[in-house]
Amino acid sequence: MIAALIIVFREVIEAGLVVGIVLAATRGVPSRGLWIGYGVGGGVAGACLVAAFAGALANAFAGSGQELFNAVILLVAVIMLAWHNVWMARHGRAIAAAVKAVGDAVAAGSRTMAALAIVVGIAVLREGSEVVLFIYGIAVSSNETATAMATGGVAGVLLGAGVSAMMYIGLLRIPARHLFSVTSWLIALLAAGMAAQAVAFLQLAGVVTAFAQTLWDTSNFLADNSVLGKVLQTLIGYTDRPTALQLLVYLATLTTIFVLMRLFGSAPRRPAVA
Repeated sequence: MIAALIIVFREVIEAGLVVGIVLAATRGVPSRGLWIGYGVGGGVAGACLVAAFAGALANAFAGSGQELFNAVILLVAVIMLAWHNVWMARHGRAIAAAVKAVGDAVAAGSRTMAALAIVVGIAVLREGSEVVLFIYGIAVSSNETATAMATGGVAGVLLGAGVSAMMYIGLLRIPARHLFSVTSWLIALLAAGMAAQAVAFLQLAGVVTAFAQTLWDTSNFLADNSVLGKVLQTLIGYTDRPTALQLLVYLATLTTIFVLMRLFGSAPRRPAVA
């Protein structure tokens, strides 16, 4: 029961943080709840599919397949988050100034919301899939009963949802005129962390071998698999033993996102009316 509770709690926090940041970043965008609901629903459906084929997937990903799959999923999410930040840099000021008069920004809103729906779906699918495979591993390697694991899982979901809700409420307390700047930074850090994690998976799979030396080791102080470590990993890309390539990719992703925001973030001028 305790193992299931900890695993589910940790994974729900990771997915919940992403959903909370996306919700806060799109405050005032029409139909955001519907789009994010699509993302959550798609991710849950995907995780249920993983659960249905858990045994086959565990065997199929026995080699490096799981690492490659995770890396691809994370890189897709990085692209979507970067696109959102550029879009918000272009239209966020108008949304913050007057939600009812966003004009072209609202018309283009479906595009950024579709991108963020994919990000939310990926987050829920990834964490849900990990829960399924971890619980499957516990089931086949221990004497835990189904009832005990289910109880621990439900408790983990409730606790994780509570922590995620507090994070979201905290973001909503930020004044609207500052909210987009704060969430832009949070999303940029999310994207950079995901890019660094993708590199770690590629290195584990043996696909990338350059700059593989470990820069530091803080595992004795704050391990990746601790609750706080997982939260920081989601929010800012923390890892207790980063490689040189992970740090380079992290910084390069941050730089690229903010350069793109500066280059393409200025809203186009409206033609003068005669």
